[in-house]
Amino acid sequence: MKTLVFATNNPHKLEEIQNILSGKIRIRSLSEINCPEDIPETADTLEENALMKARFVKENYGYDCFADDTGLEVEALNDAPGVYSARYAGEARSFQANKEKLLKEMQGKDNRKARFRTVIALILNEKEYVFEGLVNGFITKEERGSEGFGYDPLFVPDGYEQTFAELGNDIKNTISHRALAGKKLATFLFTQ
Repeated sequence: MKTLVFATNNPHKLEEIQNILSGKIRIRSLSEINCPEDIPETADTLEENALMKARFVKENYGYDCFADDTGLEVEALNDAPGVYSARYAGEARSFQANKEKLLKEMQGKDNRKARFRTVIALILNEKEYVFEGLVNGFITKEERGSEGFGYDPLFVPDGYEQTFAELGNDIKNTISHRALAGKKLATFLFTQ
């Protein structure tokens, strides 16, 4: 079985990707390769951040790997928080503070259109590949639901009336931005 490192220690992301790859590829997290570093994400785009993390693992630990970066892009906020989604309310990376800041910024705004975008960068056999997943939707006026993480209680995907946090992981993991990018990654890996 092929083994890849996923450059994350986020248990939610790890579980989501393991479900998408359905046990056909062994996934190791950063902690499993004894990588305690908080890999910098200092680039201006999701693509560059994902590549930065994957290259860090490859260069410092030698493993074929993949990394992701995700951004919530809100139309009324000129696509903010975007690449700064994880640290929107500050470097502490508090999910709750980020949600509160977003709701405050959206007060009084009629245009609530938003999209989630995930970019996965893969380094395999010394070559780099990029896969993108995108889901359109809108931002609610208050938090709804208890599942998921991050902005999930505030985002309703097109075609649904519930937030990602209300839909639950079973549905979210088939329609989300990360699921779409992960499926592209899986399709590619299963043909290698």
